[in-house]
Amino acid sequence: MKFPRLVVIVGETGSGKSSLAHLLALENNGEIICADSRTVYKGMDIGTAKPTKAEQAEAKYHLLDVVESNEIYNAARFQTDANQAIQQISSAGKLPIMVGGTGLFIDSVLFDFDFGHVPNSELRAKLSALTLDELRVQALVIDENLDSNTLSNKRRLIRLIEVGEVVEQQNELRKNTIVLGLKIPKNELRKRIEQRTELMFRQGLRKEVDELVDEYGWDSEAMSGIGYREFQDYSEGKLSMTQVKNSIVKNTLNYAKRQRTWFKRNPHIEWFEDPVEAKKSVDNFLTTGQ
Repeated sequence: MKFPRLVVIVGETGSGKSSLAHLLALENNGEIICADSRTVYKGMDIGTAKPTKAEQAEAKYHLLDVVESNEIYNAARFQTDANQAIQQISSAGKLPIMVGGTGLFIDSVLFDFDFGHVPNSELRAKLSALTLDELRVQALVIDENLDSNTLSNKRRLIRLIEVGEVVEQQNELRKNTIVLGLKIPKNELRKRIEQRTELMFRQGLRKEVDELVDEYGWDSEAMSGIGYREFQDYSEGKLSMTQVKNSIVKNTLNYAKRQRTWFKRNPHIEWFEDPVEAKKSVDNFLTTGQ
């Protein structure tokens, strides 16, 4: 089997990976595949920091706005969609560039995970019959760093367990692939996340949340993500808007920590603090294939 050339850029939220992917696409006749479990949802634009309309006009992006905000989109589906996008982009004579921070999505492509037992109605019914404590035990085996909001939400725990139980891994990295990771100092990361959160509010995040709640309700898939779920306590009078902002920053930083933990397990990632040096590594890969 011939594997089309693939560039993959990973890293924690706010690391600058999306900007690097965009630059590489412009300079190498590339198209971008978004490996993000939130940007697949329609209507969730500001809170997920999707590429702007201007950026999408400059470079073609795949797997944005794939499903409605009350649907579930899992790693098995991403794997199929991403591999199709890679073939499509390569067949058109362009360079596929996959970028994102959802580790399970990315690894499903890099290591060809086996999703032969995709979650079904029987499994869903079995999990739904379990107590919250029983679900927590199973979920924490999959991810020991789960936040308190997830641990108190039965639907999110069921979704996590469904995805986690169907993965069969292999250790061999996908051929003809380079994997780069961007990292930044923690104090700089906090600064970027705080600035990005402020920008989201100025861009109309609260209005976006209100519109999603009006259409889908608080228990929808859309509302389970960081940048959205924090507003529920505000709507119930439990938090001020300043506290909502602080909560988003805190939850985002915790999520970044979990991302770092996930990606550290992959020995094939070349880590860089300087995007210029990362770009040089891609240039060498495209020139020599190594």
